[in-house]
Amino acid sequence: SSDVCSSDLDGKEVANKPEPDTRYQMFINNFKALKGVDAYTPMYPTYISRAFDQGMELRMPEVEKLFTEFCSSPEIKQVATLISNRLGRPLQPFDIWYDGFKSRSSMDQAMLDKMTQKKYPNTAAFEKDIPNILIKMGFKPEKAKEIASHITVDPARGSGHAWPSSMKGDKNHLRTRIIKGGMDYKGYNIACHELGHNVEQTISLYMVDNWMMAGVPNTAFTEAFAFNFQKHDLDFLGIKDNTPNKDQLEALDDFWMAYEIMGVSLIDMKTWQWLYDHPDATAKELNETVTSTAKEIWNKYYADIFGVKDTPILGIYSHMIEDPLYLSNYPVGHLIEFQLTQFFKGKDFGAEAIRIFSAGRMIPQLWMKNAVGSEISVKPLLQATDEALKVIR
Repeated sequence: SSDVCSSDLDGKEVANKPEPDTRYQMFINNFKALKGVDAYTPMYPTYISRAFDQGMELRMPEVEKLFTEFCSSPEIKQVATLISNRLGRPLQPFDIWYDGFKSRSSMDQAMLDKMTQKKYPNTAAFEKDIPNILIKMGFKPEKAKEIASHITVDPARGSGHAWPSSMKGDKNHLRTRIIKGGMDYKGYNIACHELGHNVEQTISLYMVDNWMMAGVPNTAFTEAFAFNFQKHDLDFLGIKDNTPNKDQLEALDDFWMAYEIMGVSLIDMKTWQWLYDHPDATAKELNETVTSTAKEIWNKYYADIFGVKDTPILGIYSHMIEDPLYLSNYPVGHLIEFQLTQFFKGKDFGAEAIRIFSAGRMIPQLWMKNAVGSEISVKPLLQATDEALKVIR
């Protein structure tokens, strides 16, 4: 926030002025608009209750408890030590986004881009290939064709999106970016994620008992299925992944991703609680609060791991502004996705996916019991991480 900051570059000082509080004014505008709805929803008198009690059908303290239990686990330090050893240096705060457990991290990005651009020069090519992708995922050919018939692919201006149909006969829309020369690997990886959404949207609309039950309990469940598809992107390309200890590496990757996004989500929740306590806050005050909250969460769950205090890096997410209180769906989705992935192993994926997602919009914990036999929990991922750490050194 100072006008001048020191730089290590040639020992010279570099002039610097803080950015204006524009992004935080956008946040406040969202808050005021959504708070304005409060008077018309007496059963859910705050946006917080509408996002959690009504939308997720999970209470915010329940979600917060999942996150704090996970972020306080002893496995955090062990995985951090492993990452530090793999990098050959002490961890830095930006290593919260370490991506080195993924198989693709060791592959030539240019080679992957070339492959996807040749295979998918336009949206029509990807749409035409959806039945083949679904067969590779584990669906029977006739079901793959049926599901694919309800999905259409559009070019995206942004990174990607999946837009569901609200009535039978309409199409679910898959949107992903196609750059000049064809779909690069990043666009393809996102397309696989969005395809997972579209498949869920098709099953939970066309195969539920009745239309009133259409959908899933909350968006974390569709994110879980989308993550599952995204993980198989190399399989769809016919690239055999011979990575040693693949299952263990995937568990560690899920673990580290969950650790990162849970901290961000805790900031999001605490910020909204603060706004309801300070409804007349200015953009400057909100800026200071988000920054101090980010440092508070960092110091509590991350500083001892990274050896650095007072880092505001977790407060960087514009997702807090673009989709208010949506962030919690991602870590809950990671937990659900992991439980589903473990359950799918050795089973008929297509048949089980249809059985599970055709249950429709039950309450979350009942849906999970019906799906895998247990409620949403951090324990399966922590247990798998313990097992992975015994193998990966």
